[in-house]
Amino acid sequence: MKKAFILGIALAMSGSLFAQSEYLSVEAPDSLRFFNGGVTHTVKTYKENNKSDKPKNIIFLIGDGMGTTQIMAGLTANKGKLNLENFKHVGFSRTQSADNYITDSAAGGTALSSGYKTYNGAIGVDENKKAHPTMLEIADKNGKATGLISTSAITHATPASFIAHQESRGMYEEIAADFLKTDINVFIGGGYNHFAKRKDGKDLTKELKDKGYLVLQDMETVSRVKSGKLAALLAPVHIDAMPERGNMLPVATETALNILKKDEDGFFIMIEGSQIDWGGHSNSTDEVAREMLDFDEAIGKALEFAAKDGETLIVITADHETGGMSIVDGNMDEGTLEGKFTTHHHTSVMVPVFAFGPGAEEFGGIMENTDIAKKLIKFISE
Repeated sequence: MKKAFILGIALAMSGSLFAQSEYLSVEAPDSLRFFNGGVTHTVKTYKENNKSDKPKNIIFLIGDGMGTTQIMAGLTANKGKLNLENFKHVGFSRTQSADNYITDSAAGGTALSSGYKTYNGAIGVDENKKAHPTMLEIADKNGKATGLISTSAITHATPASFIAHQESRGMYEEIAADFLKTDINVFIGGGYNHFAKRKDGKDLTKELKDKGYLVLQDMETVSRVKSGKLAALLAPVHIDAMPERGNMLPVATETALNILKKDEDGFFIMIEGSQIDWGGHSNSTDEVAREMLDFDEAIGKALEFAAKDGETLIVITADHETGGMSIVDGNMDEGTLEGKFTTHHHTSVMVPVFAFGPGAEEFGGIMENTDIAKKLIKFISE
């Protein structure tokens, strides 16, 4: 009965391509209520070294489905230390969508990208289906370099909401086509099939190449790119979960930052740790912990860049919490924990907001998710 219910959720959210949302129908075995340790990374201390009051560059990291419990899971798994602890400016975000007390990732992403609340399922349009420019598009128009990174398909709800304008998150091929309407410099994620194996017969990777993009499909080659326009499509749809995908996210983060920093006018990039959410959907403590550790390693790369640069604002938040997760036992010394969940879906609880660098003081207190977008858009527009 439970599996049928979860499958029903997946079908309701999948739109025209069920494969993109298959993760919603996966239920973890009871053994994965536990994270048994053995996976840690080094955490460094970084201090703000702001060269001005306003940022030249913005790094926006979104931990999809990441609430405070998911963060505590990562903190415990890494034996009491996270790169996230370097952030001294902390607030909370209210995540409700325009039509629902509990948001989905499309409405949540659109609120964070554009500053407009919308209905669940909407990509880059408001509740009246009117398109509004996203902060990536605004950055592009203001001469800044731009980027997107995701551990899901790059056409999935959160990254899509920063670059596309479609009335339904299930319009994956239309979302892929919207990438051609911008001059985004770097994007790294899955979703190759939505560009190259389409119902309309078009191969958008050829159009990307005609626009000067280097189109790649393996992370090892991507990691060696130092300049130019990069379109990395690393999987037919979604990229593997941890640990199978290895260090893709931190390496992609470092690679993109090294490319984007060459723009004298600055840059904007959104980096998503997509599969924290998937661990919540499947009620897998093990998956949540592994994905949080991976996301924190990417945060470390962003911090290393920002602390040295002095002109970069980092903002980290979530679109919503997933799973209603709690931690019922754990051991910091061993890096082990046991989690339990109240749902296989999203919840309405507030999610944390962290900021580092010039302008970070703007992100304290309780905010609407749209407030985060409005503050970032203001910085990008100045």
